[in-house]
Amino acid sequence: MELILVVEMLDPRNDFLFKRIFGSEENRDVLLTFLNRTFEEAGKPPLTEIVLLNPYTDKDAPRDKQSILDIRARTSEGQLINVEMQLFNKYDMDKRTLFYWSKQYAGQLYEGQSYKLLRKCVTINILNYSFLPNSRYHNVFHLTEDRTGIPFSDDMELHFLELPKLDEHEIPAGSGGLVNWLLFLKGSNPSQWEVLAMNEPGLKKAMTTLEFLSQDKEARLQYEARQKYLHDEASMIEGAREEGLKLGKAEGKAEGKAEGKFEGERQKAIEIARNMLNMGLEIEVIVKASGLSESEVRSLKV
Repeated sequence: MELILVVEMLDPRNDFLFKRIFGSEENRDVLLTFLNRTFEEAGKPPLTEIVLLNPYTDKDAPRDKQSILDIRARTSEGQLINVEMQLFNKYDMDKRTLFYWSKQYAGQLYEGQSYKLLRKCVTINILNYSFLPNSRYHNVFHLTEDRTGIPFSDDMELHFLELPKLDEHEIPAGSGGLVNWLLFLKGSNPSQWEVLAMNEPGLKKAMTTLEFLSQDKEARLQYEARQKYLHDEASMIEGAREEGLKLGKAEGKAEGKAEGKFEGERQKAIEIARNMLNMGLEIEVIVKASGLSESEVRSLKV
């Protein structure tokens, strides 16, 4: 009787694994197809070729904070593309996105070079959590004028692909497109892969890579090390956030008590001043006795 071993598939949302699948030289065609499906859904023309600027190497250590686990590419027209997978919410995603986009944009120039050399930078954030207040799984941002929609510059393009918003999305029958790629990344059951691959033939290579890595002992060790690092980091961030909220509430209560005490003392001083005014005492005497200012005491006479 033949014993069949079933290997549990690794999670492609792990950024270390994601880069191995989409950011290696041998899988550059996989990344190109994924990017074209993303741009196609946004109404953009397809890319013909890309150059990986930071391809996956063995130096991408899963526990090293300095490892660059996003994917950076340049198109044949010189545009720069950055793709990043975010498994956990690190908060301030809007500011974080702008910060890294600006570094990529400004980093194109050396001192003394002309601004005309700056090329468009595209950021694609794949998020394993909901970020934007709508039900769309794919949102795209540009710089435009508020009332007329006139574009200020096409050099900024920000994509947010939110995987949780696909929870109720079924696999499209016989229909290609970005949603197939996102359902694969979200962790669709391998029994559904055949349909996804039929819809999107380019997915087959990504699936084969994931299957290989899931069976590779060293890859699994690196994957697990990265998962542990990500979970520990997420726990620290959430812990710090909760501690900050607790501290804020405590400070708020303390301030509230202090304000309450101050207000009570003030009301007491006002009552004293009113009584002394009714007694016909001099303003100067009342100021000294109550602690109120002269103008405050005079206002009580009205």
